Amino acid sequence: MPSVTRRVLLGTTVSSLAMGSVEGRADDTTPTISAAPAPGSPGAMDIALQINGNQVPLVVDPRTTLLDALREQIGLTGTKKGCDRGSCGACTVHIDGRRVLSCLTLAARVQGKAITTIEGLTSGDVLHPVQAAFLHHDGYQCGYCTPGQIMSAVALIKEGHTRSDAEIREWMSGNICRCGAYPNIVAAIRDAAQRS
Repeated sequence: MPSVTRRVLLGTTVSSLAMGSVEGRADDTTPTISAAPAPGSPGAMDIALQINGNQVPLVVDPRTTLLDALREQIGLTGTKKGCDRGSCGACTVHIDGRRVLSCLTLAARVQGKAITTIEGLTSGDVLHPVQAAFLHHDGYQCGYCTPGQIMSAVALIKEGHTRSDAEIREWMSGNICRCGAYPNIVAAIRDAAQRS
C-alpha cells in the first residue's frame, strides 16, 4: 500500500475542494477577471503610472483599482490580493514614499505619483535590508502576506515607529499574517531598523 503523506493528502483535498466550488457555482455568481477595456471603448481612460521608476501607459476602466492594474495589466504579481477590502494589508505599496492599500486606491488617481511595489525594493540582485532581515529571521511561513508586510515595514522604519516591540506591533497591526509569524516579523523589523 503506498504511503499517503500530508502533502499528498492536502493537495488532493485542496484540488477537490477547488474543483467542487467551481463546478457548483451558478453562472451569475462566477467571478470574472476583467481585461483592460479596449482603447476607444466607452469609459476607457488612457493613464500613465510611474511604477518602480518606469513610466507605464495603460488603458483602464475608471473603476480599476491600483491593485488590479498592477497584477492583471502590468503583471507585477508581487503585490497580493488578500481580502480586497483594505483589512489584511497584503496589497500594501508605497505612493510617494507612504504606504497605502492598493486595493482601495483607484489607478487613475495616482497618475504623476511615484509608486513602489515589492519588485521595486531591490537594487539589481541586492535585497533591500528589510527583505534580507525577513529572510534572516524567517519572517514568513506561507509567504503570501510577506510582500505587504515588507512594504509596511520599510515605511514603518522611515516613519520612526520602531522604539519598542510594542510600537512595531501597533504600527504593523494593519498587516495580517494568517500563519502567525508575528514574533519573527517583529524581530526582522527590529533588526533592519537597528541597521539603518
